[in-house]
Amino acid sequence: MFIFLARLWHVLRQKKDKRMRKITIIIWMLAIALTVRAQQPWTVDSCIAYAIAHSNDLGRARIEQRQSSYDEKTAKLDLLPTVVGEVSGQYAWGRNIDPETNTYNTITTFNNYYTVEASLAVFDGGQTLNAFKRAKNAREQSATAYQKAADDKAINVMTKFVDAVYNAKSVALTEEKLADSKALLHKTQRLFEMGEKSRPDVVQMESQVKEDEYNLLHQQNQARLTLLALKSEMHYPMADTLALTVNPQSIEAVQDININRCINPTVQLAEQKAADLKYAWLIEKGNLLPKLTLGGGVQTSYYRNLTQGSDAASFGSQFHNNMGEYVYMTLSIPIFTPSRWRSARRAKSEWQKAVLDADDARRKLQDDIVQAETDKDGYEQEVAQMEAKVISDSLAYHLSSRKYEEGMLSTFDLHTAAQTLLESRIKLLQTQLLYGLKQRLVDYYHGKPLYK
Repeated sequence: MFIFLARLWHVLRQKKDKRMRKITIIIWMLAIALTVRAQQPWTVDSCIAYAIAHSNDLGRARIEQRQSSYDEKTAKLDLLPTVVGEVSGQYAWGRNIDPETNTYNTITTFNNYYTVEASLAVFDGGQTLNAFKRAKNAREQSATAYQKAADDKAINVMTKFVDAVYNAKSVALTEEKLADSKALLHKTQRLFEMGEKSRPDVVQMESQVKEDEYNLLHQQNQARLTLLALKSEMHYPMADTLALTVNPQSIEAVQDININRCINPTVQLAEQKAADLKYAWLIEKGNLLPKLTLGGGVQTSYYRNLTQGSDAASFGSQFHNNMGEYVYMTLSIPIFTPSRWRSARRAKSEWQKAVLDADDARRKLQDDIVQAETDKDGYEQEVAQMEAKVISDSLAYHLSSRKYEEGMLSTFDLHTAAQTLLESRIKLLQTQLLYGLKQRLVDYYHGKPLYK
């Protein structure tokens, strides 16, 4: 892109087109701004936001949410009266009733009927009303399902983000360890040349450097794998650069957000499923009750005798003169419907099981909260202990290095001290990241959102 703009600028400079120069300068500035933005480090919140915006599963959940909204509007319209218009035409031949004389004749006739009818279920056992409530609950359930899917995506991204940051920072620690080993190898070689160190000491330090080089290579491979896993979870282009940044002890906790969900989406979804099955049971139960329907309409007709060929009244006059109104009321009583009884019992059983599932979800949430709080407190204590251990191991390695230079310590003991320090620093990094992750999960379980 920059090569293309440079060539364009060269051409425009030769043509001395001031207007096009200004346009090119603006394009240059936009390109530089986008490049700088693309190179900015990614925080856990920006990774979560990108993953949610580009997740196909969440895209499907958004479509389901819109569809459930349409279903609710349709169920709401079912509460209104039903209006039906009907037009029919009939040719009749042979023996039939002559509408003009109301007697049987052997003639051919043409009949045309027009009807407009409206009906309203006065009582249907609450089926229509419960169907509307069920559709409303389904809309809320789809919104909760989307929120749960987004939260699950956020947790997965957070977990892989922590893994990626842990391995990336471990690479930096391993590089420091390798640099120290190379510096110590160089110093050992100088001491060997001066006759203060033996050849086995040099060989031992060379072996240490090779081991550190292998550890660095292994850690770099792990960092690449975890970064690829994070990109895959985010639906991020694999070939693009993804530079991560994080405060290990906090994982950038979300604060000052006006969203506060008192009910966890998992529990809320289980409760909404129980409510859905309850409405399904009430609908099946209402199907066992009598139904009372009130209706009325307007009808008219047109008639013509084709056999006798007599002049019939005009369509307009017959349409007006034959018009009539009617009102009716229908009571339908189910007397013997065993299949409906079975469906109602099955629906009730499904609702009762869903109530138990919702209770299990609430209990599991409490267990998860206790587990997360226990993990957080444990990692908090481990962070404090590991910080003290890193300080002690750093001092021990410094003293061991001085002793080694003075010939009072073997290369094996120095290697042990260096390896202990590296392991302590990596363990401290791990506990800091896990503490931040558990802290954010605890806040989530208590109602705070996982992302902005």
